[in-house]
Amino acid sequence: MKVAINFRNQGGPRGGGNRFADSLAAALQERDDTVCHTLRDPDIDIILLLDPRWRHPSVTFTPGAILRYMLFRNPRTLVVHRINECDERKKTRKMNALLWRANYCADHTVFVGSWLQSLEVWQKNRESPTSVITNGADAKIFNSQGWSPWNYQGPIKFVTHHWGGNWMKGFDIYQRLDQMLQKNKWKERIDFTYIGNLPQGFSFRNTRYVPPIDGKALARELRSHHAYITASINEPGGNHQNEGALCGLPILYRRSGCLPEYCEGFGEEFDEDNFEIKLETFISKYQTFCKSMPQYPHISTVTNNKYLKLFDQLQTKKKYILAKRNLWKNPWLIMRNQLPI
Repeated sequence: MKVAINFRNQGGPRGGGNRFADSLAAALQERDDTVCHTLRDPDIDIILLLDPRWRHPSVTFTPGAILRYMLFRNPRTLVVHRINECDERKKTRKMNALLWRANYCADHTVFVGSWLQSLEVWQKNRESPTSVITNGADAKIFNSQGWSPWNYQGPIKFVTHHWGGNWMKGFDIYQRLDQMLQKNKWKERIDFTYIGNLPQGFSFRNTRYVPPIDGKALARELRSHHAYITASINEPGGNHQNEGALCGLPILYRRSGCLPEYCEGFGEEFDEDNFEIKLETFISKYQTFCKSMPQYPHISTVTNNKYLKLFDQLQTKKKYILAKRNLWKNPWLIMRNQLPI
């Protein structure tokens, strides 16, 4: 099988999209499938659309190019569109429309979380079959080897990390936690480390800050802490909580977006109005949460195997899928996908 992925790693500390693309490509090549990142070859079996943005530095071809390839070069190729973004994540206005237009070329759509699949934009005019495949982190890198849980001596050390520096990554809570560290009630009980990018003009006063790091260096840093916190709002299907959890850290997580789907059973859920209460609960139940962490399921090998199984199933059903396909049913959407807007 030959699979074209429209995303190529640019190197350096990056978001989860790079790690996913690299991991899946390696899994395909491990079973002797061919992976490419262009549409030059005339015999591509599966095209995986990871990102429709024309100007993203890691994007190697666009939805418009996919449609041209299907219409004029290889009408037997099948297209899988992985959805891992939305406007709700950063209060943007164009991402949902862009994803919806790009989805016109898809024979199958994969959402990285059930919450993302349930958004209103995907409840209308959706024709391609869908499934949910949650993200997973690389357990060869992110694991609990060498990690030590909190022994109730000294403060419990919380950590979080985000590549994106958008305020909705949870900075209302991270700022609040930073301020709590000034109070006598908390300053001897908890520490907090933030790893990654910050909103423009934002700085912490009482929090340890670490610039973006990746891979083994990130895993080592995570393992030097006792617990993970994520306050991200409307997270579509992040990987940050997976990396922390696989390092052994129980999770204090916000009830928002995909986080309950990924974190339930492996920590304590909180809302904005009960954060301190839930923090106390988390600390009191810490040992119980630690016992559950070895069973954390969101691992890249599991995720990759689900994609490989999906690709194989689509190949088996190719004749049926092609017989139902009608790319010319909406010429306007074909043309619209050609425009870099």
